[in-house]
Amino acid sequence: MSLLTLTIILALVATIATLAWGVGSMAMGGSYDEKHSEQLMFTRIGIQAFAFVMLLVAVYLTVA
Repeated sequence: MSLLTLTIILALVATIATLAWGVGSMAMGGSYDEKHSEQLMFTRIGIQAFAFVMLLVAVYLTVA
């Protein structure tokens, strides 16, 4: 397993974990959700973008 594959897998797992954390926070509601919902959303989007870029790099390296 290459370092790129491992990085992609970890980024995907981190995206899923952040998504679950955000959904759990929304389900519970309260002050924690009000304070951290936007931060969790931007964190998930950032990790998701990183995972997508790594997938593009993997495809490029495979084709090239």
